[in-house]
Amino acid sequence: MLIPIRDHNPSSQRPYVTYALLASNVVIFALYFPLFSDDYALMRFLHEWGMLPARLSYGEGYATLISHQFLHGDMLHLGANMLFLWIFGDNMEEVWGHWKFLIFYLVCGLAAAGLQYAAEPASMIPMVGASGAIAGVLGGYFLFYPRARVDMFLFLIIIFRVIPIPAWLVLGSWFVFQILGGLSVPVDAGGVAYWAHAGGFIAGVILCVPLWLRMGGRRYWARCHGHPPHAEAQYRFVKSDIPKAGRKSRFRPSPWRR
Repeated sequence: MLIPIRDHNPSSQRPYVTYALLASNVVIFALYFPLFSDDYALMRFLHEWGMLPARLSYGEGYATLISHQFLHGDMLHLGANMLFLWIFGDNMEEVWGHWKFLIFYLVCGLAAAGLQYAAEPASMIPMVGASGAIAGVLGGYFLFYPRARVDMFLFLIIIFRVIPIPAWLVLGSWFVFQILGGLSVPVDAGGVAYWAHAGGFIAGVILCVPLWLRMGGRRYWARCHGHPPHAEAQYRFVKSDIPKAGRKSRFRPSPWRR
């Protein structure tokens, strides 16, 4: 299993909007967390505030196109989304500026909901999560910093290792996985909203193209070679001072042997 834990792309300003989005998602989840003890109450709440395609088809629930972006199905869902927003959000906020980044984020979430709706407009399964909006952040990052290094935590049974991988490979593989998931899993099956992820990512790339062109487009890539236009962060692991215990031999050598 590979999990992103950080990038080597520090921002030069405080990402106040990213912080606010992180806090908003966590606080809102905490407010309705007690409903998880009552399945019926939880489903009523998610049907009311989650994006329900069938409801939109009847011309209702347009507010849920925004509200669903701040709801999550469980703590793992919330944690995974907030991790991606924490790693990649600050750089895109620096590119756009604070308020424009907020608009960019919400529009990507709308685009994600739009593609999920188009895939199955009669679905009665509510869609919740910031994944679509965050996918837009990933799409923008993919365009601006394709060769920025992203540290991936490798967990494979007893193997633990941190591996730096270029952003284009991390995010490109993620996007391909969403497309394959959307093609292989029925939309009305529930679970992961693959088409929402794909829609958000595509919207993020498209919305960032004009800004990328104003910054020089391919010349911007040529100047930076796909890396961030500033020094990358350097991380090192400090070994523990705790001495390792030596292995004891099972057999004690005979006292008469040398």
